Amino acid sequence: MTASEPEINNPYLPLLLPIAEIIEETRDIKTFRLRGNSIFSYLPGQFAEVFVPGRGEAPFSITSSPTDGEILEFSIKRIGTVTTALHRMNQGEEIGVRGPYGNGFPIEELKNHNLLFVGGGIGLAPLRSLINYVLSPQHRGEFGEIFILYGARSPEDLVFKWELGKWEEREDLHLLVTVDRGDSSWRGRVGLVPQVLKEQVKIKAEEWKSIVCGPPIMIKFTIKSLLEMGFSPSQIITTLEMKMKCGLGKCGRCNIGPFYVCQEGPVFSYEVLQNLPEEY
Repeated sequence: MTASEPEINNPYLPLLLPIAEIIEETRDIKTFRLRGNSIFSYLPGQFAEVFVPGRGEAPFSITSSPTDGEILEFSIKRIGTVTTALHRMNQGEEIGVRGPYGNGFPIEELKNHNLLFVGGGIGLAPLRSLINYVLSPQHRGEFGEIFILYGARSPEDLVFKWELGKWEEREDLHLLVTVDRGDSSWRGRVGLVPQVLKEQVKIKAEEWKSIVCGPPIMIKFTIKSLLEMGFSPSQIITTLEMKMKCGLGKCGRCNIGPFYVCQEGPVFSYEVLQNLPEEY
């Protein structure tokens, strides 16, 4: 190998990809569309380390689907040094990406089942990867009914508004959107996700599997609602958005009980999680 050739097998070496488009989702969330899906193979539910030269890197769920052709997407909330640097970047600039990491959603286990997606806020981002995988023409026939319940604190905090409209128009899924508090222009539902789930989602739990992602408090009470609706722990799948750093199980920041979330997760069934320490 010459000095100019890339170290393809080096897990610490990021792949530089150009920003094809930036979508402003909310006042503090942007979706970055990168060109590189064809050379960056991943599964729905996996994450990657995103690198900004001179500022550092941080782990983010991949929100695009492997079925999305050339596009690789990350939806990023501005909360710290790396995310602020990302929000200041422009179309055409390059972002470093290394990965993918984690286990992804258990697609084979979900096939031939009805799927209930429950998302809160930016938690819709990792769910969206699986949702669009399931809805793609090449895979839609492998799954049963699709129900999506999505909520945010307010109408202005809803992400992927441009795609929610597309999902609403489809006849092969049911979409329910709610906000914690409305505003003068909001004509939709108002209510917390766990409450709306119990009151308005009328399904036979034994015929479904549920995939949940959102703020920790929302996940906690959503799982409680699902159990009350008759879901068993093995029918509930969620992702742990822990404070991960290296992505390789070396730094120990995501260690919970016997697991490193960046390696054995971030996707877990509640059957596994219910036996972990309270800290998760």
